[in-house]
Amino acid sequence: MSETSCQPLQIIEAQTVTDGAGVQLQRSLGLPEREDFDPFLLLDEIRSDRPADYIEGFPPHPHRGFQTITIMRHGGFRHRDSLGNEGAIGSGGVQWMKAGGGIVHEEMPAPEEGRLWGYQLWFNLPAAHKMDAPEWRDIPAADIPQLPLEGGGRLRLIAGRFRDHEGPLDKAGQELFLTDVSLPAGARLDLPLGHTRHHALLHVGEGRLQLDDGTILRTGQLALFRHCPRLAGTALEDAMLLIAAARPIGEPIARGGPFVMNYPQELRQAVEDWRTGRMGQIA
Repeated sequence: MSETSCQPLQIIEAQTVTDGAGVQLQRSLGLPEREDFDPFLLLDEIRSDRPADYIEGFPPHPHRGFQTITIMRHGGFRHRDSLGNEGAIGSGGVQWMKAGGGIVHEEMPAPEEGRLWGYQLWFNLPAAHKMDAPEWRDIPAADIPQLPLEGGGRLRLIAGRFRDHEGPLDKAGQELFLTDVSLPAGARLDLPLGHTRHHALLHVGEGRLQLDDGTILRTGQLALFRHCPRLAGTALEDAMLLIAAARPIGEPIARGGPFVMNYPQELRQAVEDWRTGRMGQIA
């Protein structure tokens, strides 16, 4: 396999799920057929122009042992948490939250013209950092480099390095590379992802992309790649892509709802700590 013709390990069709207070989501990672792809744990897309699909949002809920990255294309979210943080992101913004040893937070939609479109990616933490102090950061769209691609495409660099630029999200670890790409029909994608040991994912939010190995990916599909240093392909029509790559952690995963640890006994402790208020509460 050449560096410009990585073949997908798996292609996943998103499934409609309901989460939070009745929010309609398209989930492509975190499903029974693919519960995780080290170090990626979950990928949800929220996209609707019907407020009834999302307006009740995600009331207070806990997390422990991983990170969340919210990437908005249209509209935004307001955030509050048990550390006393409050903030908001709008169109093009990104929010990073390191749950670490435990946090309770609330995410409420802030649509624009009734429309909401974005992603949430769950990104694992190694055992040595699962109980770190929680952290949180909002990154406005203006702080994210927008770089031109050959053929009229555009790349928004959220995390990692591309050419001589670095993305503003620099604390996620595992050599994370994360980008939001738009391509006009006929434009080429030729994207170095890092070391050959990295795992990568590519989600097609709109359009169709033909990879150099001949695979055609269409709207709503998620492609997973193992040990892929480069992604290359051609947009068959106007396309919008979310692409991430990172170094695998290689540790056992014990998962239970909003908690991701290494062993079942750690999950039981997380539930107990939440029930007894040790993760705090939102004032």
